[in-house]
Amino acid sequence: MLRKVVDLIKVSDWINHLSTGRVALAALILFLVFSALVLPDQAAKAEFYARDAGSPDTSLFYTADEIYQFAEAYGPQGRSAYIRARFTFDIIWPVVYVLFLSTCISWVWKRVQNKGQRWGWLNLTPVFGMLFDFLENSSAAIVMARYPVPTPVLDHLAGVFTFVKWLFIGISFIALFLGLILIIWGRIKHSD
Repeated sequence: MLRKVVDLIKVSDWINHLSTGRVALAALILFLVFSALVLPDQAAKAEFYARDAGSPDTSLFYTADEIYQFAEAYGPQGRSAYIRARFTFDIIWPVVYVLFLSTCISWVWKRVQNKGQRWGWLNLTPVFGMLFDFLENSSAAIVMARYPVPTPVLDHLAGVFTFVKWLFIGISFIALFLGLILIIWGRIKHSD
């Protein structure tokens, strides 16, 4: 267990070292361009197949019964498109948001923290979000692929993975915005 904690600290330190202003700015630009050019097309495709049923990926939480309702509403072509998107677009998108969030959180918190404080590990929250995103995508895709045959355990875990993904992503954005507020507050205090 201690070894895994040490390994996580090494990953956090590596991200902190990588996160210069230029890298964080480039990650922000990539995130904004991807959000403006790729996400709308993916959302339109998902909406076409979802037929107003919604999507597991954008839900905060869903039950096993609800994932089967999604699968039924999507139909065979929709389920196929959903599975394809999980292993193409939904592999790239988490990498983009993790690059943005991890580098920007690192860059911001390097400017906030005093010597001796250890807030740099916050850059790992988006990484955990991505890991749960991948678990969510895999489990939901398996349920969709096997539908109408039930997929015990994974049908229940998919919603849990989704919730935990959103929890880590939410914490990541809070950490980023809190760091920015602290930087602004510090500059205001020093200008007095």
